[in-house]
Amino acid sequence: MPTITVKKIPLEIYDKLKQSAKTSHRSINSEIIACIEKAVLGRPINPDVLLANARKLRGKTSGHSISDGELNRAKTTGRI
Repeated sequence: MPTITVKKIPLEIYDKLKQSAKTSHRSINSEIIACIEKAVLGRPINPDVLLANARKLRGKTSGHSISDGELNRAKTTGRI
């Protein structure tokens, strides 16, 4: 596979890329590849795949119910 070196990335972009990678549970390299794929390939969204992924995620969290109060406290923690 070819290798690309990217130089002089602005710190603000790097920080956002790093956060996006963390959110997506990917390495920074994998996140960069995902960004390039999205920009170059512009894949259309497949509703069946999206729904299957949502159901899979729901299955992972189904045993962890929380109350509305707990959810609201979690959302507002650290906010002024």
